[in-house]
Amino acid sequence: MIRTIRLLGAALGAVVAISIVLGSQRQFSDVPGAGALVVGWVVAWSVFGFSLLPYLTVIPAARLINGVQNLSTAEFVTAVIGLIVGLVVGLLLGLPLSSFDAPYGTWLPVTASLFFGLGMVGLFVAKRADLLAAAEAFGLFRRVDPTTSARRGDPHIVVDTSAIIDGRIAEIVESGFLFGTLVVPRFVLDEIQRIADSPDSLRRNRGRRALEILTRMQKDAPTPVVIVDEDVPEVAEVDGKLIALAKRYSHAVLTNDFNLNRVAELQGIRVLNINSLANAVKPALLPGEDLRVRIIQQGKEAGQGVGFLDDGTMIVVEGGARFVDTEVDVSVTRVLQTVAGRMVFAQPRPD
Repeated sequence: MIRTIRLLGAALGAVVAISIVLGSQRQFSDVPGAGALVVGWVVAWSVFGFSLLPYLTVIPAARLINGVQNLSTAEFVTAVIGLIVGLVVGLLLGLPLSSFDAPYGTWLPVTASLFFGLGMVGLFVAKRADLLAAAEAFGLFRRVDPTTSARRGDPHIVVDTSAIIDGRIAEIVESGFLFGTLVVPRFVLDEIQRIADSPDSLRRNRGRRALEILTRMQKDAPTPVVIVDEDVPEVAEVDGKLIALAKRYSHAVLTNDFNLNRVAELQGIRVLNINSLANAVKPALLPGEDLRVRIIQQGKEAGQGVGFLDDGTMIVVEGGARFVDTEVDVSVTRVLQTVAGRMVFAQPRPD
């Protein structure tokens, strides 16, 4: 594009040079070496047009387009409104100014329009925040809250206290498995704060760790985390407030609470349960599969022994009570999957 404009500038320069030569033919013909002078004159004007035309056309236009593209929506709208207001003011002033004698009657209206048009553009852009606030106060428009845009955009997931206290949410978010925006209501944050201030050392440590995890996710996590001040004053229980907010947003709640899980499902709310996700990614176990497990305690039923696999899955060994504190080879008999977790039942392998 630049090359084409430069060639066009060279051609225009040559045309201008030739026109000047034809208009001043007598002056050129009286000079010794007129032919070389004319050629040099045309070449000089061609070089001048070749060098200057892009700076008068393409380059300013490209800068103007880039500047407009870099403007925010508020800056662009206020600039257009300011330009219109300035031109209207310039037009009103131009009517009496046009009655002056020439050349003042010709140039003063144009100058007034340019002055007030550009001046109002700069003034409106500089004061755009105040102008938008005033327009919102008069009810001319309503500012859109980015947290409420979830109802029309990417999914917003309301987060329960139990999911944050659990701690695994940070790794899940960092892995990129959660898509959308995590919404943490203010009353959930207040509940975590109360846990962090608990006199019980264990609860206090859990609450403080939850606050640290929340802060880390807000700063570094690929999934946005927003804290909203919305409340449901007509509902007293936290679980009820979470379900109400989930209905306002995208009908999704992230929790580890078994009871909230059930109530939300009954009301048509999609539940993202971290325990269910953890169980889903555990290696599958089938009846008849052989394992080696360490029995650490007796089970609830007589003769049962209880151990745990490397991923934390509890395994109940029938007749394993006599193997407490020892490792034993077992064979899986059945696998029971629940919302709270997975239980594996096995029996010792015969020697």
